[in-house]
Amino acid sequence: MDADTVTPPPTPGAGPPTQPGAPDPDVTTLLGMRTRVAWLIVGAYITGITVAAAGTVAGVRPWWPVAVAVLVNAAAVTGLLVVSGDPLPWWAALAIGAAGPVAAALVLSVLPVPVVNPLQTWPVGSAVGVYTFLCVRGRPWWAWGGQVCIMAVCVGWATTTGQGTAYGLVISVISIGPLLMGTVFAYTIRPYATTIFRLRREATRQIADEAAAAAALSERDRQLHRLDELARPLLERIATGRPLDRDEMLQCRLLEAHLRDALRAPGLADPLITSAAQAARARGVEVVLLDDHGLDTAADDVRRRVVLAVADELHRAQSGSVTARILPPGRAQTASVLVSADAGTHRVEFGPDGHRVGPSA
Repeated sequence: MDADTVTPPPTPGAGPPTQPGAPDPDVTTLLGMRTRVAWLIVGAYITGITVAAAGTVAGVRPWWPVAVAVLVNAAAVTGLLVVSGDPLPWWAALAIGAAGPVAAALVLSVLPVPVVNPLQTWPVGSAVGVYTFLCVRGRPWWAWGGQVCIMAVCVGWATTTGQGTAYGLVISVISIGPLLMGTVFAYTIRPYATTIFRLRREATRQIADEAAAAAALSERDRQLHRLDELARPLLERIATGRPLDRDEMLQCRLLEAHLRDALRAPGLADPLITSAAQAARARGVEVVLLDDHGLDTAADDVRRRVVLAVADELHRAQSGSVTARILPPGRAQTASVLVSADAGTHRVEFGPDGHRVGPSA
């Protein structure tokens, strides 16, 4: 007799399972800021400012502020990738925004006047790239605050060194163009990114609902086909109107018990148990199978031990009753078998590993 397990269909609307620890998609995902390519770009940026700083140390005394400025910029650009959240948390935006004027002040404080190489003011230009992506991360005002502070540092340095306010403005104002583009992105493209991911989630949920509905229909058809195979011969025999003989009555009782087992104890719907239960019932033994799902997540070898033990108890029962039950999750035991016969009653319990921890009389 067929012993397929009756399994509930998937729940429509449940959607795809989420992966633990996976970050929610946002504009950084859309731009690939969580990919290896992004880290390669960050590495190229850090290499570039390092080369620029090392190649323009002529006349710079002392040189350690330049090294510190390189580290400050490297930390700022790394923070754009490693700090999660959309928009970027305010404390991270504050630190990244402050990195530009701090690096500029460190380098400008040790430059010769006039500067030997225009690249010696590299912190002014390197900050605009960081600020542009700070706008992308949803913090344009912090980026503009950092840029204004850089302009103030440049103007103050140029004024105190006798180079004039205009010179300080000239070397810092050229960075406004890319920052304007980043600001436009923050206020136009970012909302579309939110819409894109919302539509993608809705499409994924719709596909999951359709798949769940198709699975439910498939499961229903499978169960109907199975029921047709099991019950149709007896139903057609009953429909003839002729009285059933003793064997046919027994077949009806066994079929009814089997269908009840499949619904009440899917975890025990193994061919070994099904055949043993059918034979025991044919001998007049009352068999009750129950499943409270304590073995749903158990390993295959644990399930196998319990199945073999339950089938063995059913084979040995010659009269009375046998009640086999998979206990609820979280119990000290996973399953139990209660056997009542003329010779007495005994109970067998199974531990989490599937081995017997009984019997007890």
